[in-house]
Amino acid sequence: MQAYYSDHFVLPLPAGHRFPMGKYRLLHERLAAGLPGLRLIEAPAATEGELALAHSPAWVDAVVSGSLSAASQREIGFPWSPRMVERSLRSVGATIAAARSALVEGVAANLAGGTHHAYADRGSGYCVFNDIAVGARLMQAEWHRRHRCLLRVVVIDLDVHQGNGTASIFRDDPTVFTLSMHGARNFPFRKEPSDLDVDLPDGCRDDDYLAALDRALDALWDRHAEGEPGLAFYLAGADPHEGDRLGRLKLSFEGLAERDRRVLQALRERRIPVALAMGGGYGRDIEDTVGVQLGTFRAALASWDLWKQWNNKPHEPSPARAA
Repeated sequence: MQAYYSDHFVLPLPAGHRFPMGKYRLLHERLAAGLPGLRLIEAPAATEGELALAHSPAWVDAVVSGSLSAASQREIGFPWSPRMVERSLRSVGATIAAARSALVEGVAANLAGGTHHAYADRGSGYCVFNDIAVGARLMQAEWHRRHRCLLRVVVIDLDVHQGNGTASIFRDDPTVFTLSMHGARNFPFRKEPSDLDVDLPDGCRDDDYLAALDRALDALWDRHAEGEPGLAFYLAGADPHEGDRLGRLKLSFEGLAERDRRVLQALRERRIPVALAMGGGYGRDIEDTVGVQLGTFRAALASWDLWKQWNNKPHEPSPARAA
């Protein structure tokens, strides 16, 4: 299974900054040591043309050229630097590469990504560019060039924070379905309407969470009764974990592993390829965040193995045309 990383592009954050930049390197090290079935590949950088599929040219230029206002940098939560630009481009590039790999092999992943708070014309909440939105639009364009038909996409966002930027970008796009299951009282406090939003109360634990997930997945398939998606993006946030500083939910390691298993099984049974992104994770102990993500990769690798068992070369999905 192919997995893409860019953890050597470390942001020069000021002392005491709340973002746990070190989690990416730790995850890479744990995966390299413990999951030999993964092929770890350095992520390419997304191009400005690729970014423009989901972002305004003015926003892309402001980030790349270093002309972001102080207010924009505060909203993102990172100071501008050349390394911030490079890391942002590589994070998007990793999701693009994972999506291409998934369309061939069934499952692939980005060791980072899930920057779902970025809007078309601005960043927010530690998100500069929206890797899922760019990846979805680019895969649709490439699919149409090859097959002369439409690729329908679903975004399953299980980060504890609502995917407001993704919902905004795809608000009027019937070819991309956005599902977000998140803490009702958590950031962002002004949420954007997804195609399906599931709000969870503070303190939600495994059983209630998994029951809500089952209902959401049932609703997702009901909404696609006339034609299932041809590609999924799964944001497997570690921040619903009970040890997360920002999460406010109370899921255990076992509950999150079951979450991942259920999502990946539902996609696999429908032969829907999936590209994973890790989304948020702000554990009081950074090892807890990495532990949740290791569980996600174990589940993804197990699902990839099953794709291989079914067929040495999985058939290409046949997405329905747009209505």
